[in-house]
Amino acid sequence: MCAWSECTTVERMTDNVTPADLRRQAEAALTPVAQRRVRLLAELEECETELRPLVHRAVRAEVSYRRITALSGLSQTTIAKWVRQAEE
Repeated sequence: MCAWSECTTVERMTDNVTPADLRRQAEAALTPVAQRRVRLLAELEECETELRPLVHRAVRAEVSYRRITALSGLSQTTIAKWVRQAEE
């Protein structure tokens, strides 16, 4: 039996691979990348929590939105939203 990413449809059919086998192979290939994505999203959420007051402070110190965008990768819309929320 071939690895999921290396199998062609013909190989899968000639190896008498069942749909359950294909699902297992697909899940095995998907799982490590999906788990990494979940970890990265959690890390991004932590970074954003830490970043919000720093962005607000930078805007109050008259750092331009363009400069904050260049440093952080945040959109100007996100910066404006965070500042508005911090001032509510």
